[in-house]
Amino acid sequence: MTRVLPPLVVLLPLLGAALALAMGRFKRWQVVISTTTLVLMTVVAGALLVYVDRNGAAIVEVGAWRAPWGITLMVDRLSAIMLLVSCVVLLGVLVYAVGQGIADGNRETPLTIFHPTYLMLAAGIAVAFTTGDLFNLFVGFEILLAASYVLLTLGGTGSRIRAGVTYIVVSLVSSTFFLAAIAMVYGATGTVNMAQVAQRIGDLPPTTALMLHVMLLLGFAVKAALFPMSFWLPDSYPTAPAPVTAVFAGLLTKVGVYAIIRTETFLFPDDGPGGDLRVPLMWVALLTMVVGILGASVQADIKRLLSFTLVSHIGYMIFGIALSSQLGLNATVYYVIHHITVQTTLFLAVGLVERVGDSTSISKLSGLLKAAPVVAVLFFIPALNLGGIPPFSGFLGKTGLLVAGAKEGGWLVWVVIAGAVLTSLLTLYTLMRVWNMVFWRSRKEVEEGYESYLINTLVESPDVDEDTRTRSTTPRLMLAATTAMVAVTVGLTIFAGPIFKLGDRTAHEIADRDARITTVLPEEATDG
Repeated sequence: MTRVLPPLVVLLPLLGAALALAMGRFKRWQVVISTTTLVLMTVVAGALLVYVDRNGAAIVEVGAWRAPWGITLMVDRLSAIMLLVSCVVLLGVLVYAVGQGIADGNRETPLTIFHPTYLMLAAGIAVAFTTGDLFNLFVGFEILLAASYVLLTLGGTGSRIRAGVTYIVVSLVSSTFFLAAIAMVYGATGTVNMAQVAQRIGDLPPTTALMLHVMLLLGFAVKAALFPMSFWLPDSYPTAPAPVTAVFAGLLTKVGVYAIIRTETFLFPDDGPGGDLRVPLMWVALLTMVVGILGASVQADIKRLLSFTLVSHIGYMIFGIALSSQLGLNATVYYVIHHITVQTTLFLAVGLVERVGDSTSISKLSGLLKAAPVVAVLFFIPALNLGGIPPFSGFLGKTGLLVAGAKEGGWLVWVVIAGAVLTSLLTLYTLMRVWNMVFWRSRKEVEEGYESYLINTLVESPDVDEDTRTRSTTPRLMLAATTAMVAVTVGLTIFAGPIFKLGDRTAHEIADRDARITTVLPEEATDG
């Protein structure tokens, strides 16, 4: 099992993408192939999580080349958690996309292109979460970039092409930073195997190690959409089809967060030669939270509003990483799981709102509580969750982070805690304003031209293609997929105890650098 499962979770989407591309003329077979692939990936990811939780990290040396000479696949608890959550989200969004394709004749997500590219996206995510070396982490990011650019520009509308150009330019700049950092790491340590880099980083001059640390963080910060490098996200994500926006919002930035966790805990611990960057990360976390939610509070378009909330809540995760404590890491792991599922679910619900109301602008929508009560519930539950209302997972995750911060102490930590509370309150206010305008407000108010001062001050989306709006139908498959994702978000609350216990074991494993180095590297490499 140890030697089969880690490569299998990468091979499955690659093989599935090839088969789906070969079956381009047979639409039903493409759906069967992609669905079967993601179901199998979910099963494999679940089996991996059970295995590594019981037995420790699963290490596979590809081609029997021993580390550090060959490619090492390494799946520990953190990797397995991210894989499983990603597979669940990818599967849920795929079912939603299939339902949308059936209803709309695949106008938004043409099957010949969508399914192979979607599986390549899954392959890139799997590579990023299972690799044990920096270069193959870069490869995983580039697979994500290529697939996401195609998905972002599906339909070929003007706004999508413009958003795609912005996205790819920013991503290429980020990749350039990352590739330059990899070259510098190799030049300084003679390896890109993360375990061996962690072993040798202590022998470098402090200034060299600090430069490597900063370069890697810059590359990952763009991908994770940290302030001030988050400007591209609200302009890119809202233009894509609803399923694409949902999976991007849930997963892509979290790959960057995952890379930052690895960098900060494994390669450059706070007591290492790479410099203690906890204070800068605290400030970045604070600014990401506050600036992101302030941007969300003035948006009229729901997709754009949620894109800003996505940015703001990345700040909570960076705060947990910057605390550099096991309690903080535990809460961060839980919050990452929460945010992936809840943010994805909200974007799926907004896709349903767009179908019912033919718009995503709160200045144009009203009366949907009566017109589509099921959609109203499917939006309301994750909205409360993201806003941090107890007893939902958003409240539990934020409470865990705030408690970890309070135990850490220090004036800067308390400032970030205050910013986190403010962000949570503004998130709740912003989402409840959407609820009030879109679902609770009567249609009569809009028809009579009633507009409040608040509505007049909101900013409409600057780039919307009206011809891409879907019709007022709500396919059952789309409703079922969104309902299932809402159930998953509620499950995070019901099973919060076991998840936090798993997060605690994960935090202990992450903190034990020496044990991971020993596990990955053979004895002769450690001695050398």
